[in-house]
Amino acid sequence: MKVSVIIPCFNEVNTVETLLNNVIKEKSCEKEIIVIDDFSTDGTRKILQNLNGIKYTKLILNDTNRGKGYCIKKGIEKSTGDIILIQDADLEYSPTDYKILTDPIKNGYADVVFGSRFIGSQQKRVLFFWHTVGNKFLTTLSNMFTNLNLTDMECCYKVFKKDVIKKLVLKENRFGIEPEITAKISKQNIKIYEVGVKYFGRKYDEGKKINWKDGFAAIYCIIIYNLFN
Repeated sequence: MKVSVIIPCFNEVNTVETLLNNVIKEKSCEKEIIVIDDFSTDGTRKILQNLNGIKYTKLILNDTNRGKGYCIKKGIEKSTGDIILIQDADLEYSPTDYKILTDPIKNGYADVVFGSRFIGSQQKRVLFFWHTVGNKFLTTLSNMFTNLNLTDMECCYKVFKKDVIKKLVLKENRFGIEPEITAKISKQNIKIYEVGVKYFGRKYDEGKKINWKDGFAAIYCIIIYNLFN
């Protein structure tokens, strides 16, 4: 089964080529690598253009900064794989986890797989207490609406059978895509699994971008997409 790896990317000049090398080195699956550059201004776009298809299958260049959700939607639209996997362009998540993320689908007992930074024996960098509290609050709130028992709704790693994700009508253009996807798949008659993944988190001076405003946007999306969509 071919895996479409969707990589939204914005201002990751220090990590994007290393990340692409790591994706290529992971040999557990046949891959299609789709990079969506979200109008980067730090030299990321030049790096990607200079690679000229050497380390990716498709490159999509947004004409303005549109957000992670927009990039994910565009990647889903252009993907041709049997399985679709979302991968951030930083180095917080390791492609060496692709096997444990895709095996439940390949083996026929899952339609969707979530990664989790909060379960399992994989390596985790120790970082911000209040970020952890915020993540667990958002996951708990989401679970209350969806009746799922996820431990990490906001995890980057989400993996889907192509027919599951392609039939969803997704609207969010920014980080609200995470609770939106979760709400909409929870309403489908499908099998959802969760696996522990490695996490090499960053501090803000190392390039981390999500902030408290995104947390409030996530609360809004949890309520809207569970009650009214």
